Amino acid sequence: MIAPMTRYGFILLNGQQTDLLEQLQTLGLVDITRSAKPMDEESRSLLADVELLDGLIKGLKAAQIPEETVSEAVDGDIVRLTGGMLARYVTDTEELRRLEKEAESLRVWGEFDTALVEKLKAAGIPLHFHILPTKLFKSAWAGEYALSVIGTDKSSTYFIVAGEDALPGEIPVPQGDIRAKEKELRDCRQHYDGVLRRIAGAKERLGELEDLRKQAYERLDLYFATSAAAPAAEDTLVTLEGYAPKDKEAEVEAVLDASGVFYFKEAASVEQNPPIAFKNNRFVRMFEPLTDMYGRPAYNGFDPTPFISVFFMLFFAFCMGDCGYGLVLVAIGLLMGRSKGMASLAPLVTTLGCATAVIGFLFHTFFSMDISTWSLFEPIQRVFLPGKIMGYDGTMVLALLVGVLHICLAMIVKTWNETKNKGFLGSLGTWGWTLLVVGGVIVGGISFAGVMDAALTKWVVIILGSVSALGIFLLNDLHRNPLLNIGSGLWETYNTVTGLLGDVLSYLRLYALGLAGSMLGLAFNKIGMMVLGDGSSYLLWVPFVLIVLVGHVLNIAMAALGAFVHPLRLNFLEFFKNSGYEAAGRKYNPLNKQ
Repeated sequence: MIAPMTRYGFILLNGQQTDLLEQLQTLGLVDITRSAKPMDEESRSLLADVELLDGLIKGLKAAQIPEETVSEAVDGDIVRLTGGMLARYVTDTEELRRLEKEAESLRVWGEFDTALVEKLKAAGIPLHFHILPTKLFKSAWAGEYALSVIGTDKSSTYFIVAGEDALPGEIPVPQGDIRAKEKELRDCRQHYDGVLRRIAGAKERLGELEDLRKQAYERLDLYFATSAAAPAAEDTLVTLEGYAPKDKEAEVEAVLDASGVFYFKEAASVEQNPPIAFKNNRFVRMFEPLTDMYGRPAYNGFDPTPFISVFFMLFFAFCMGDCGYGLVLVAIGLLMGRSKGMASLAPLVTTLGCATAVIGFLFHTFFSMDISTWSLFEPIQRVFLPGKIMGYDGTMVLALLVGVLHICLAMIVKTWNETKNKGFLGSLGTWGWTLLVVGGVIVGGISFAGVMDAALTKWVVIILGSVSALGIFLLNDLHRNPLLNIGSGLWETYNTVTGLLGDVLSYLRLYALGLAGSMLGLAFNKIGMMVLGDGSSYLLWVPFVLIVLVGHVLNIAMAALGAFVHPLRLNFLEFFKNSGYEAAGRKYNPLNKQ
């Protein structure tokens, strides 16, 4: 849900704003309305400091240091020293690769005197160096030319011809011999090893750089907040504006009262465009980054995260649709929890894995094998999804039913939100569509279940349609000409009917993705079984395991990608469109020291 916000206004003597903002930054609860982009040289300089430190930290983390490297203590200005070491590391890495490549090309020719080669050329006996694919080299050439084979490898033959030469594959005379190049390579490696030892020592001071980056960002954020102060009374006074969650009023006012600053407060309103803070439970909070990918709602809107949390998880499980794959995701999530860099994503991955395992079990699929045929599960056959529902594939029917439920819920949310903001009379058109669609689905379901007979169902449908038509065609705007209302209703009817049909059919992707993943996994299983045969040969178990393992790993990776993108689309397009969701708000970003 959207947390209620309190707006604070501050009036201070010019020059006092920095002290107040430093106190609020320590408190970490007040979102001061401030710029988000550099606006002068000072802010650009502060931003450059943040970016420099961020680059140094990323560079240190990316530097590949062999485990056997003994670190060398790095004393002094860590920022300046790290920048120089990383620049040297990049240069030496490129130089080392170049020298290794050149040494490799010279190594086959061995040791030779380049000065002697030049003397022979001046005496009229030039040496010609050749590299030729072995299949094109002819041994008969040795009887026709002064030819000497230097060496061969898997694909090429290296040879030298003295005097006249008309053979293919000639290359320029190598510059220098292997002795000089290997000495140059050893010197470069020695210097490179020294750089690696110093970088290893700098990594031990990585925490200092992270603290400096944090302090640089705090200075930048504080400068933005300070610059947001509006001058008043001929620059004698300045004013500031900030927002904090309503349930944090006591903590904020304790700091403000102690500071002696003059302030006033009021409940935030939509017109002020206050920042949006969510107040959700632990489960729903895992899905807030998905909402932020689209954008936060307006202050008078609704928080879609609770709906996304349930349906994204359900849709993801539908698309994966395999109990075995779900267990793999659970294991990956548990491993991610032990990694410092990915621990924040671990609960989400584990949760999605659990949902996938449950749905996959109900679909009776385990690594693309049908477990409903296993004798182990005979006592619980009833919990499995039937293969056919009304003559159609059970998974396909279920995907469409879930889609209808999702859209109906979106329309209910839209009706509730519009009624809250516009009042009942201002939202009669929306009420009409919700009664028609949601009411029609409910009546149809009850009738299909045999609870109502055909005659009663007909009268309920007539009454429901008549009431809905009043809202859709005549009362959609009480302040407008009725003829305009009818025209608007007809146009909306066309858009809604065609749109709803396409929206419902969009949920077939849940069935299609699950089926595609299942069939691909089944194909790998069958290929593995074809290789294994009757299993009598132990040697055939090795390719069987490799085919099945590699196949399912690839299938999990592709299925997980589709299971992330398409459920996100169904929430962002189908649900948001039918619920009237608008991403018009900004994220709550309190001035703090974190």
